[in-house]
Amino acid sequence: MLDAFILVLFMVIVGALIGGVTNSLAIKMLFRPYRAYYIGKFKVPFTPGLIPKRRGELAEQLGKMVVDHLITPESLQKKVMNEDFQKDVTLWLSEELQPVFTSDKTVNEWLDTLQIPVSSERLNEWLEDWIAVKIKDTKMSYTSMKLEEALPERWQEKVSESIPKLVDFIANRAEAYFTSPEGKMKVKIMIDDFLKERGMLGNMLGMFLGNTSVADKVQPEIVKFIKHEGTQEILFNLLTQEWSKLKQMKLEEFIDRLPEEELIHTVQSSLVKLVNIDGHLSKPLRSWLEPHKDSFFDIQLPKWVDRGTDLLSGKIPNLMEKMHLQHIVQEQVESFSVGRLEELVLGISRREFKMITYLGALLGGVIGIIQGLIALFIS
Repeated sequence: MLDAFILVLFMVIVGALIGGVTNSLAIKMLFRPYRAYYIGKFKVPFTPGLIPKRRGELAEQLGKMVVDHLITPESLQKKVMNEDFQKDVTLWLSEELQPVFTSDKTVNEWLDTLQIPVSSERLNEWLEDWIAVKIKDTKMSYTSMKLEEALPERWQEKVSESIPKLVDFIANRAEAYFTSPEGKMKVKIMIDDFLKERGMLGNMLGMFLGNTSVADKVQPEIVKFIKHEGTQEILFNLLTQEWSKLKQMKLEEFIDRLPEEELIHTVQSSLVKLVNIDGHLSKPLRSWLEPHKDSFFDIQLPKWVDRGTDLLSGKIPNLMEKMHLQHIVQEQVESFSVGRLEELVLGISRREFKMITYLGALLGGVIGIIQGLIALFIS
């Protein structure tokens, strides 16, 4: 009886050792040896291990698995469009941008920090060049046009409507002038000159009527003539005709008389002074941004994040295709040393591999018990 127990125990131990050692060896042979060994020209079987031998195929399959099942366009799109993700992005951007909105650094300093090649000198030069080009282009485009074609219709209507007012203004100013002492004196001088030019006849007429009485008689008649409806009608018709002629004149008759270089220089100086780019760029950035801070963070930024994630979601499939993610994973796995691959796999599955070893020992022990019982039964 004791001999039978020892026999069964011996077979259990041997079976457990064989099962455990075999499974442990099989697990190790997944990675080891790292390279092939040769005896002469004969390659030693099972060298290198399975994973070193199939590393290229493993890398390719891992790349396909990542692209087809793990990091897919659909999964990324779902993540990007997730409301919590958008809130996290908005919060992160808010935290990053808060210091910008409260910065005491000037716009010029920010441009230098961001290495943006913009300065007040360059902007002023650009503005001056733009003004010069615009003035020359405008001159070229209007040269062959008539004034009637260049002026907006409503402007022409305004001028036409202003002619009666202009007639009244001229009449009133003329009446006021000729009824003033200065006007009366001018009439007297004109009459004196008129009589002098007539020689003896003029002297006789002057002596007969007297210069002052002639001026006094003529001056009211001049005022009556100015106030007469016929005079105003003549003046209205005259101004209307001149305005019609003026509208038919080509602008080149006006433009060619303008000193182009002087005009350009004047406009450039005025606009550069008016815009004051240097003054604006010398202000702290917060003076520009702080008034819009609340509306930006509460309204604009969430909208931008929403639009940005929506745009990114639509571009993800094409972006992943352009990135060649499968090749990236494949290249990274192929670049790993076998030892590192072994560490990665064992680091994840070490406990499971131990359980496989113990399972092999258990199965070997069970097989040993069965063998021992069979041996006792046969004997």
